[in-house]
Amino acid sequence: MEKTITEKIFSRACRRDVRAGEFVLAPVDLAMANDITAPLAVKTFREIVGDGSVWDPGKIVIVLDHQSPADSVKAAENHKMLREFAREQGIIFYDVGEGIAHQIMVERYIKPGMLVVGADSHTCTYGALGAFATGVGSTDIGCVFALGKLWFRVPDTIKFVIDGKLGKMVYGKDIILKLIGIVSAHGANYKTCEFCGEVIKNLGIDQRLTICNMAVEMGAKTGIIEPDAVTIRYLKEIGMEIDKDDVEDLKSDENAQFERVIELNVTGMSPQVAKPHRVDNVVDVEEVEGIRVDQIFIGSCTNGRFEDLKICAEILDGERIARNVRLIVIPASRREYIKALRQGVIEKLVEAGAIVEFPCCGPCMGSCMGLIASGEVSLSTSNRNFIGRQGSPEGQIYLCSPATAAASAIYGEITDPRKV
Repeated sequence: MEKTITEKIFSRACRRDVRAGEFVLAPVDLAMANDITAPLAVKTFREIVGDGSVWDPGKIVIVLDHQSPADSVKAAENHKMLREFAREQGIIFYDVGEGIAHQIMVERYIKPGMLVVGADSHTCTYGALGAFATGVGSTDIGCVFALGKLWFRVPDTIKFVIDGKLGKMVYGKDIILKLIGIVSAHGANYKTCEFCGEVIKNLGIDQRLTICNMAVEMGAKTGIIEPDAVTIRYLKEIGMEIDKDDVEDLKSDENAQFERVIELNVTGMSPQVAKPHRVDNVVDVEEVEGIRVDQIFIGSCTNGRFEDLKICAEILDGERIARNVRLIVIPASRREYIKALRQGVIEKLVEAGAIVEFPCCGPCMGSCMGLIASGEVSLSTSNRNFIGRQGSPEGQIYLCSPATAAASAIYGEITDPRKV
């Protein structure tokens, strides 16, 4: 029987044939936790092994990115404890200012075919490189710290075929918002969302990362894209050794069993916006044009990469942001920040009136810098617009692409970027 890419990755990990729906105890290739989730993971690890050692220090990554630098005494104490734990165990550790965990993982560790777990729901981002990567709870990660393996139910796969031609100022963020609006926030619960089609083949890794990042907003266990020449070229560019033969079979077989197939033709599609307070409350930008905004956030693990910042800089070049708007820009990692600095992207953003911060999660989860007040409206390139997500529960959050965000910054209201 032919297999999906998910079934192939689990079969490789378990060293036997594995099918969707089957429960398996699978060894993992990498485990990640951040400053919010790692403290409970460490506690669980201690309960299992006492003063013992982690299963493999070279396969565990902890990143301080959410409350970074510490925004409270409690956060500072957690950071201190995690630094000490990392030194004690010899695990891989990234301190404040290095960037968002998901971007760091993609830049330094992820290869096609890996089975990766992270104590953060947007771990599914790594599927853009052809890995099966999923978010799990802190106690699960604590078990992985100790044992190097975890129970899974192998997910069924929903195949998304994206064809047509993307119009001007329409990007990967618009595609995934459109799909979430079609499927709903619970329409892909515990499924693999496999993205394919001519449009996906023509996207760069940055936009593929955005699409896989938000698969969880449909309830999915992960998002994944078949590794191809684009993937291999990206991995080589960042210095990752990869053998073409290692990825040749990492694709769903022609007659693999999918739970369902959803087709989307993007020709003529407008930029998309998710309205408060649900990610699946998605409309064409024309339906929300003219809504006044107080703050615009460009960044997060969804849209904080160099290409995102470059799109914004090109729109804002020679312009000034509206007087009533705060524009906060946060690169996803130190590497992306430096690249944007060297190519003049950061200069253009600052000249336009943006506040550019060091790499971190920023206001995305409402715990650090740039929170909104009651009655304020945030337009954000991040991944969630739940009540209170970016500050006051009486504020409102709209989600959009970097292009829509930059265009809106000029006018102080939600603006169709095709008109700028």
